[in-house]
Amino acid sequence: MNLKISYKTLVFLSLFISQTPYAQAQVLENNFVKKIIKKFLSSEKDSTRGASLMILPAVGYAQESGFEYGIAGTYNFYLDKADLNSRTSNITLIGTLTTKQQKNIKLLTDIWTKNNDYHILSELRYRDWPFNFYGLGSNTWVVDEDFLEQKLVRAKVDVEKKIASQWYAGINANFEYFKFEDRDAGGIFDRPEVLGKKGGRYLALGISSLYDTRNNTTYTTKGWYTRVKYAYAPDFWAEDNFTGSQWEADLRGFHALSGKLTLAGQLLYRGTSGDDIPFYVYRDLGGDMNMRGYYLGRYRDKNYTAAQAELRYRFMPRFGVVGFAGTGSTFSKQHNLRLVPSFGGGIRYFFSLEHNSTIRFDYAFGEQRPGEKRQSGFYLSISEAF
Repeated sequence: MNLKISYKTLVFLSLFISQTPYAQAQVLENNFVKKIIKKFLSSEKDSTRGASLMILPAVGYAQESGFEYGIAGTYNFYLDKADLNSRTSNITLIGTLTTKQQKNIKLLTDIWTKNNDYHILSELRYRDWPFNFYGLGSNTWVVDEDFLEQKLVRAKVDVEKKIASQWYAGINANFEYFKFEDRDAGGIFDRPEVLGKKGGRYLALGISSLYDTRNNTTYTTKGWYTRVKYAYAPDFWAEDNFTGSQWEADLRGFHALSGKLTLAGQLLYRGTSGDDIPFYVYRDLGGDMNMRGYYLGRYRDKNYTAAQAELRYRFMPRFGVVGFAGTGSTFSKQHNLRLVPSFGGGIRYFFSLEHNSTIRFDYAFGEQRPGEKRQSGFYLSISEAF
């Protein structure tokens, strides 16, 4: 028996098969995969200068907090899409909980208005989270680790206005409330030089000056950033509440060595002055932005200075690698400056080519003190360290 199928029959059969639920599902699945690939791996920019949203799960574990879970998200946008010189604004929300009922909620904004006339920074934060206290100064030891319960409420805002081309001047306000509880009395936290053991609050009001020639605020390849800030906290509440001055100077420079390779550097100073300064306004060394590889607060004192450099290689529009190294120390009249190293590397994924916004995977090493393990840390963050 011979079976003959004409060209018209084949066309009819192909059309019929394409209308079956399975075929339709396959088409939809393929289109969805193509859209995902285009959105997250394509080298094409968004010609509409649209906004971008990235949400990441936050999962971790620490002995003091148990399992941590939550989200971290950032929204990048232009307030004036028509202006090609308009800088990227962003809103970042981080919220996590733990199996031991601790909470950490933080909302950050970095806004550039039309014509970049105003630069507005703000932070709202509530933190019910334990931390390890090692004492004051840059010569503390892990064996003295003291576990503290902490509650923190923070509200701060900086408003800077363009005074001249690339130069801004502004005002700032920062309110902080702290409450502490020492689970194990008799440790280093009980020493008499540690002031403000129960906590306290203060409101600092100040001024700032910014000179900014960066070609891009999210992933800079050339330009300078120089910001100086001063704030004073009046004696509103007395007792163990902070009264005094806070200083900050932040200098950054960026130079493109080639189309894909950038050298970036940062010098940073933060200081606190006043009488009977409580420990909760001391300056902390460590974290995911500066002096990576150290537990935030591993060393703390009235003053803190650090320098770091990064060599950034963006080998593809969506991907890059970074090597970094730095040094820094806390110090005061009571405790000498002792510079410690920080070095490591990481991977960058650019989730928005229009805004040059990145997800940062870094692993960093710190010093190895006699009788202790080398300090180190892994960091998954949204945006560059500086």
